[in-house]
Amino acid sequence: MVFGRRKKNRSLPEAEDSEARGPEAAPEEPVVEGLRRNGPFDGSEKPSADGYLDLGALRIMPREGLQLRVEVEESTQRVVAVTLDYGGSSLQMQAFAAPKSEGLWDEIRGQIGSSVGSEGGTVEEIEGPLGTEVIARLPVQLPDGQRGYRVARFLGVDGPRWFLRGVIGGPAALDRGQATVLEELFRSTVVVRGDAPMPPRDLLTLRLPKGATRERPPAPGLAAPERGPEITEIG
Repeated sequence: MVFGRRKKNRSLPEAEDSEARGPEAAPEEPVVEGLRRNGPFDGSEKPSADGYLDLGALRIMPREGLQLRVEVEESTQRVVAVTLDYGGSSLQMQAFAAPKSEGLWDEIRGQIGSSVGSEGGTVEEIEGPLGTEVIARLPVQLPDGQRGYRVARFLGVDGPRWFLRGVIGGPAALDRGQATVLEELFRSTVVVRGDAPMPPRDLLTLRLPKGATRERPPAPGLAAPERGPEITEIG
């Protein structure tokens, strides 16, 4: 991976108890069912951060050939998104606080449609491996002066008091074969919501990996993270 910027039993006597229990077993991870059975996961479902790149609210599973960029809000200088580049395509991810009793994805899909429509684009809802997705086509002017479209594929998953949004760009936005790795990266991501009360839609806190600077990679074989462009949060 390259960086570019969750009946009472009788007590046994002490000696007996130690013998009966034997070596302490590692806690088992909870079984995840439904749409998220293969991820993305909550921090309580994947409590160990071993093998993951820790970005605060998000834990990312490294992969050879993967480039990671953090994206910074210019007005506050806070990290607001992480973008994974792989094979000429990209996956941008953001995690938000969500209500306990309901999700955000149904509502946000409608907002994506309104926003894209106001810019002269079109949206299409399709069923994918992670449920309902949005394919957005935004008009752009091509280098030769002709009119074209930029395509983005929006993924959304509601978790326990959080919502994870992914945006796939580049050839993988339309080519399912090229999107496979990015889908796997999205599914393997762990969202660490935390226990603090937060208003729905507040962005969960992201940070640079521990020990990472522009001069020093966070781990052997990883280049230093690169700062990306300003990005707009969902509102």
